[in-house]
Amino acid sequence: MSLQYLDFESSGDAEGRGSFDAMASVAPAQFAALQAEVLRVLGWAERSFGPAAALDEGGEWDYELQGTRETSTPLRVQYGAGGLDLHDAAPAAPRITLSLTLSGTRAFCEALRSAFAID
Repeated sequence: MSLQYLDFESSGDAEGRGSFDAMASVAPAQFAALQAEVLRVLGWAERSFGPAAALDEGGEWDYELQGTRETSTPLRVQYGAGGLDLHDAAPAAPRITLSLTLSGTRAFCEALRSAFAID
């Protein structure tokens, strides 16, 4: 299963446990597709390894999911004798950013890499 929005970076420790971090920022029109992709990854993890649980409490995998809605207001900038003159332009559509961190045992990490073609 390939991923379109989530591009994971991974790291590991000496005990074979690993962590995968991804962040995706989309316009509202793409949010349903991003949400579906996050749900597909978390659903796969839960079906394959059971419910998420802290690794130091014996869990096979765990996750952290965070989100923000960001709006930006472009500025019209003009240079003049007095310096820069700034004027707000029309606000841009808000972007939605999701950050997903997965951590797990060696078996979980190997299966995740294989299932989603993560390098």
